[in-house]
Amino acid sequence: MSKILIIEDEAAIRRVLVKILTEENKAYQVEEAEDGLAGMEKIKDNDYDLVLCDIKMPKMDGVEVLEATKKVKPEIPMVMISGHGDLDTAVNTMRLGAFDYISKPPDLNRLLNTVRNALDRKNLVVENTRLKKKVSKQYEMIGESDPITKIKDIIEKVAPTEARVLITGPNGTGKELVAHWLHEKSDRAKGPMVEVNCAAIPSELIESELFGHVKGAFTSANKDRAGKFEAANGGTIFLDEIGDMSLSAQAKVLRALQESRVSRVGSDKDIKVDVRVLAATNKDLKKEIADGKFREDLYHRLAVILIAVPALNDRRDDIPLLVTHFANKVAGEQGTAVKNFTDKAVEKLQEYDWTGNIRELRNVVERLIILGGSEVSEEDVKLFASK
Repeated sequence: MSKILIIEDEAAIRRVLVKILTEENKAYQVEEAEDGLAGMEKIKDNDYDLVLCDIKMPKMDGVEVLEATKKVKPEIPMVMISGHGDLDTAVNTMRLGAFDYISKPPDLNRLLNTVRNALDRKNLVVENTRLKKKVSKQYEMIGESDPITKIKDIIEKVAPTEARVLITGPNGTGKELVAHWLHEKSDRAKGPMVEVNCAAIPSELIESELFGHVKGAFTSANKDRAGKFEAANGGTIFLDEIGDMSLSAQAKVLRALQESRVSRVGSDKDIKVDVRVLAATNKDLKKEIADGKFREDLYHRLAVILIAVPALNDRRDDIPLLVTHFANKVAGEQGTAVKNFTDKAVEKLQEYDWTGNIRELRNVVERLIILGGSEVSEEDVKLFASK
């Protein structure tokens, strides 16, 4: 049931609006407030799907109610009610965030269409928010240790910017999670997030994969094909294990960063791209530069912000949280009840040398859930979590 608040000082107008709305749709629950101050109190204390608010009112006018509502509950669409002399003000309220305005006396069709559209918009916003939270939870960074807290703080500061980020750390530490968080918390979150594992692509194909190719560029190029940079246009490209990229591909990536342009293999035509680049590596790129395997100019282009993801051995305090997280995740994937880990079992896991980092811990938790007792004990850990 949609909950609608009418803020209007004229009782006759309120009665007309209530009658129109309740007769149109029995699912509308309509409440009233006789002035702006009373309306604002109701907005603070209730969850409304829509507010209809008169512009000229005693105690607190409609513009003030609109501005206050956008601060405390910005998700609520507001439709302003304007008298003949208030039309200029009504138009101005649109710039302040009002969904629309209707004139007095209210036209039946105009009012109902505006209400339906506003409620549809609210439902869309709610659904988008739900989906975004769902996606965010998929890439949630688990942990409260000092190293992880510092990374989260950096992400909050860096994500809204266009700064390029180089993420470093051993395999299995969750570098891709950092990249996803940077994307999801950025202004590019509505755009694509394209991942490229540079280590998994043969060196002779990496340029085609990144920049695309034209028909006939090489033996198997049977048709034109767009590359990952073009696919990421308007969003983010994540170059994982960039330390494994060939020098010739590095040169093209450098040009893409410098000029925001790419050219497909076999073509001289430039294609403009709007892409934020995030990169990750498990290698010491400064050593790679010294060995002539990585371009120093590309390194400085990529490493505007450096985020070093710690090994699990350096954040053992997070292991209890990670065990609980993975136990819940495995139970969800397998459709079984969540298994509890005893305190002694978790303490034993904290003593292990986690050379495989988070990825290894996740595998061990799944193994213990499958092979352990109804409650995973310290003895289960000793038996089944051996290296």
